[in-house]
Parts: sequence; C-alpha cells; structure tokens
Amino acid sequence: MKKFLVTGGCGFIGSNFIRIVLKYRKDVRIINLDKLTYAGNLSNLSELVNDSRYRFMAGDVCDHDLVLRIFDEENIDAVVHFAAESHVDRSIDPADFIQTNILGTFNLLEAARQAWLSDSPASESGKRFLHVSTDEVYGSLGETGLFSETSPYDPRSPYSASKASSDHLVSAYFHTYGFPAFITNCSNNYGPYQFPEKLIPLIIHKALKGNPLPVYGDGRNVRDWLFVEDHCRAILRVLESGRLGQAYNIGGSNERQNIEVVHAICDILDQKVGFLPGRKSRRELVAFVKDRAGHDRRYAIDASKIKQELGWEPEVGFEDGIRRTIDWYLDNSNWSESILDGSYQEYYRKMYGQKLETTP
Repeated sequence: MKKFLVTGGCGFIGSNFIRIVLKYRKDVRIINLDKLTYAGNLSNLSELVNDSRYRFMAGDVCDHDLVLRIFDEENIDAVVHFAAESHVDRSIDPADFIQTNILGTFNLLEAARQAWLSDSPASESGKRFLHVSTDEVYGSLGETGLFSETSPYDPRSPYSASKASSDHLVSAYFHTYGFPAFITNCSNNYGPYQFPEKLIPLIIHKALKGNPLPVYGDGRNVRDWLFVEDHCRAILRVLESGRLGQAYNIGGSNERQNIEVVHAICDILDQKVGFLPGRKSRRELVAFVKDRAGHDRRYAIDASKIKQELGWEPEVGFEDGIRRTIDWYLDNSNWSESILDGSYQEYYRKMYGQKLETTP
C-alpha cells in the first residue's frame, strides 16, 4: 500500500483531496500532518476517524524532528504539500507566512531528500513530492491574456511572495539534486469546507443573515474560479502521471468579476430561501469598501498544458459549482456556525482528550 503524507490536510483543499484519494484509490494510506491553526478544522474529516487507511498527526511542517520521524516510521512514498498560510489579507502581517510557507517547505524538502536520495535516485523508486501553489505568484494581468507555466513571477503581496519563494525552492531541489518534484499553480478555489473568511462562503453567510456584503474597491477584480473537487482530481493526476520537474497550471476557465460572483450568490439565495423582509433582492446588501493593499486586478489561467499532457480538464462549470456550493452551506449550517463561534476548535479535545493551542 502506498503512503501519502498530506500536509495541511484539515484545511479546505487538503480535506477535499484526502476524501477523493481514499474514495478512488484503494491502495493508498494517508498520513495527514496539520498544525490546526485557525483555518484547520479536524471535523472536516470526522468520517475518517475509524478508517484504517487514514492517520491524523497534529504537528507543524516546521518541526524538523517530527517530519524526519514521519519519513522514518512511515516510509513515505509521496508528499502532497498543501500546508500554508493562504489568506492575502492576513499576509499584511507577514511573519507567519514566511515561517510556514518558506521555511516549512524547506524543512519538508530536506526531510524528503534525506529519506529518498540517500541510496538511489528517487525518480527510479517512484517517490514523489507535489507542491501546491497559486496563480498569484505571477502577479496581475491586464484585461487580456492568460498566465502560463512560462509566465514570469511577479508577486504583489507577502502571501504570493512567500509562495513564489517556495516554488523556487522546489524547482531548485529538482535541478540541483534530481529531487522528484512537481509544482501546481491553481486559480481561485471554491466549494464545500472553505473557511468563512474567503469571498464565497463569507458572502453566503452574510447574505443569509441579511448583513452588509463587503466588496473591495469597485468589485471589478477578476478571478478564474475552480471547483475544489476538479482541482483535487488534477493534483492526483499530476502526482500519478506528471513529468518530474514540471509545473502545471490548473484553472477552471471560469473568469468572473468579484461583483458578478456576489450577485450570483444573492440571486440563488433569493430563489432558494426567499427574499429578506423589506428587500427586493439581496443585491441591495452590497457595500463597497476600501480596496485592500496590493489587490491584483485580474488572474486567469492557461490550463492547456495539463489538458494536453495529462488529459485533465475541469468538469464543473461555475453555474453548477456555485449552486452545489450554496446547497452544501445551506445543508451544513452547523459547520459554519461552529467556526464563527469558535467551537470547532474543541473537536480536537473531544477526540484526543486535550486542547490544541491554535492561532486566534
């Protein structure tokens, strides 16, 4: 049985990836290493507690001794590295982003290099390291054009700069040591289990409550939206069939202005749960706020490489995906409420008999 070390597996994309792997790959065992900071939610994978193919470990990717011990004890075949501080707004205070995103990635690379390259080339043994990154490393686009794998890096926020740095580290390890690595750069994800600070779940929650819907600037910033399950299938495809040393862009081909996304959520909620008292539409709740520092105007991904080489393309269009996402949040309101009131952090204590220290 192959053993995958998934870092940050209790987060939004990581938990969806683990669920997909265990569903479609019966020969894989997952070791999920997660520090459980504010965005890590152990209950995201509560149905796997008794699954013999799943093991959760509370820990930090920056903990050198712990990571070495995991490689030694588990004989890891592949690393899928999600663990990262990822919210651009929070990166205005950048220390945690530098620590986790750069030094944490370095620590994982060193542990894997020590474990995999001591005897024979890892490329011959089937070992693999997949670093999950973002399209934000490329900077900002104008009204036309797409980011490709050859686009120059031009990060504009501490978050994207930290991810750019970790991308370069992974690439350097491949070229310097023959280290068996890939990089994937994805567009904006959405779907079930996304932490409520992000645009789509934030707007869903506030629109249901009838609260103002904050939209940065003029709302015309453009993102390419990728349904999380499509992203996870792409990651698995790269891990199993990608060319070592390559980067693969993963996009949804669903460009939308932020204000268009907000309006779509408002319209669907009006249809599904009815209008708010005294209002004709939830669109009336939109409140434009001061733009954030370093807010890139447009991202858009050229995903032709992964389509041509590996046969992957997104299966879920935005209209279908946003309805599925809204339905999930409507059906799982207790999940959102447990985050908003902080009780989700008690799940660890209930499961393991102790309280985990978390980032406020």
